[in-house]
Amino acid sequence: MRDQILIYFIAVFLFASCGTEKREGIDFDKWGSYWYNGEAEISAFDLTQYRYGESRVGEAVLIFVTEDLSKKDQVKLDNPQDAGRDAVKVLKLNMTKSFTTGIYPYNMMLSVFSPVYLQSSALKLTASSQEWCGQSFTQLNLNGSSYKGKLFSYFEEESDDTFTVNAIAEDHLWNLIRLGPEQLPLGEHALIPGLLEQRFSHIKPGAQKALLRVNRLDNRHDELEVDYISYNRALKIHFEREFPYQIIAFEEIRVLENGTEEVSRGERKSVRQIDYWNKNKSEDIRLRRELQLNP
Repeated sequence: MRDQILIYFIAVFLFASCGTEKREGIDFDKWGSYWYNGEAEISAFDLTQYRYGESRVGEAVLIFVTEDLSKKDQVKLDNPQDAGRDAVKVLKLNMTKSFTTGIYPYNMMLSVFSPVYLQSSALKLTASSQEWCGQSFTQLNLNGSSYKGKLFSYFEEESDDTFTVNAIAEDHLWNLIRLGPEQLPLGEHALIPGLLEQRFSHIKPGAQKALLRVNRLDNRHDELEVDYISYNRALKIHFEREFPYQIIAFEEIRVLENGTEEVSRGERKSVRQIDYWNKNKSEDIRLRRELQLNP
């Protein structure tokens, strides 16, 4: 606990000394007792994913972990203790989705790096999609108040592209829930639709207006609902009302031109904290079984 408190006060001092606004409304002692314990939180989900007009069965995994990022280069620091003010604590989400369409599989991954102590949007987001037809990759880097983006795709209509967009990243909302639901920007906002969703829709990168609200589901659970106004997408994330605000389910809803809804869902089947990066021996395969992960 002493180390956690020290980390907190050092971070506050550095941000105050360089005039950076500090994130408010979080009990960082309580928050750090869960997130600075040298482990990541891994949760596995049974996935129902719509693709090509059909519902597919698959698996999603959400990995939340804290790490030190370089503000200048926006890469993980090998020696954060030597980086001074360039080091920023982030909460990282790695989300994977795996499912099969007919004979061939999809493997998709999203990474989101959100500052813990800074009142800031996600500093960096990346997404990749691999399937037997080819692969694509998207990266957004926060530069001031806007994102500079790069897209590399095997589709001719997309090809390689660079763009700039000034909006909140939808994918950042997952991390804001885990930081504390009071951090969520409710009401109408310009959002960048989920980067993995863009791999399905092939929408041109940009901002879309959306309404954000938090609904009470029952005595223990709330739901973040994101409804796009002119874009045929909605997102619902179910989470526990009490700290550490674990995510228990999610829905992604696409409305077709004929009014039909395609609802992709993730239902949590397991969760645990573990230093997975140290569990790379053959004997550690048992941990996959404990998490009910597919072979």
